[in-house]
Amino acid sequence: MNNKVIIFSAPSGAGKSTIVNHLLGLYPELEFSISATSRAPRGQEKHGVEYYFFTADEFRSMIEEEKFVEYEEVYAGSFYGTLKSEVERIWAKGHAIVFDIDVQGGVNLKRIFGDQALSVFIQAPSVEVLRKRLIGRGTDTPEAIDRRVAKAASEMEFAAGKFDHVLINDDLQKAFDEAEEVIGSFLKK
Repeated sequence: MNNKVIIFSAPSGAGKSTIVNHLLGLYPELEFSISATSRAPRGQEKHGVEYYFFTADEFRSMIEEEKFVEYEEVYAGSFYGTLKSEVERIWAKGHAIVFDIDVQGGVNLKRIFGDQALSVFIQAPSVEVLRKRLIGRGTDTPEAIDRRVAKAASEMEFAAGKFDHVLINDDLQKAFDEAEEVIGSFLKK
């Protein structure tokens, strides 16, 4: 598999996790990289499944110990990162790593992994569609939704020209088909 990396980035509510989960079900050679975070679990999230959950202090200690490929403080005291041990674990199996990561993290990972990586930006048709999707999830407060929507608008602007492929998720089946084509081509290289 040549230590390949597939990076999916998108604003919250663009459908990134739905598309990633679809692809993971189709390609047995893909394995999801579980990110680390200092935020509290949402809904039914469990440590070691959706994320590795740490306190902000634990996360800061891990930064000092250089345990991350990349990390960032997305909001004050709210860290996200990719553990080196997670990358090593997946590559040791001969699998390609799939990252479901925020936009800044996606740009950082593409810079780190270069030609080993395919970066895909998933975009919703509009910021208002993102707001409706986030409200429909029922997992965030209105304030958190407002913060995520504001961040989404800036992420969409920031992402322009920084990803290998932009996938607009206005029709889920079309998005699945396009993602399958792009990933299939990358895996064959």
